[in-house]
Amino acid sequence: MTIDHAGIADAHPRTADTRTPLLDVLAERWSPRSFDAGAAIEARALDAALEAARWAPSASNSQPWRFIVGRRGTPTFGRIHAALASGNQAWADKAAALIVNVAETTDLDGSPRPWSHYDLGQSVAYLAAQAHHDGLHAHQMGGFDRDAVRGAFGLDERFDPVSVIAIGALASPDALPERLREREVAPRRRMPLDELVLHRD
Repeated sequence: MTIDHAGIADAHPRTADTRTPLLDVLAERWSPRSFDAGAAIEARALDAALEAARWAPSASNSQPWRFIVGRRGTPTFGRIHAALASGNQAWADKAAALIVNVAETTDLDGSPRPWSHYDLGQSVAYLAAQAHHDGLHAHQMGGFDRDAVRGAFGLDERFDPVSVIAIGALASPDALPERLREREVAPRRRMPLDELVLHRD
């Protein structure tokens, strides 16, 4: 699926300025807050993003990731949105879907899965890349009430809600409040690679 954003991408270029060429889906991926409240996510695009997450690598193929998926207008979406921090609630209601990303920290026998959070992170990265490939955008959030999510969806202790991801079609940054609009169009920045690599031969 390819979505025409009516020149929004051209008006607000967000492609990363990388030292070496990257795959387009990586260089062009970014995290907007301005979503088109009138655009629904197609079931096949949502399924593709979740299928990409399913095929991420994990320790011993344990696949310690679970997802709570709510499309805009559903009770699940409303319960996820209600658990978000107020700063995220201000814009995330426009997203086409909200997904809670959950780490399975122990198996059914109670044995710990020490790499569950790492593996979940890889899985969500796959999800976000596939969504971008399909013409959607995703914004990941850590600002939410984990206990509220646990209670709303009856999660037991071995499931740890780690983050929430908003997915949808891009809208103009002009739809955002001024403070958020400034962040939406600000230049993308990353630390220099030499500061990230601690040792290299």
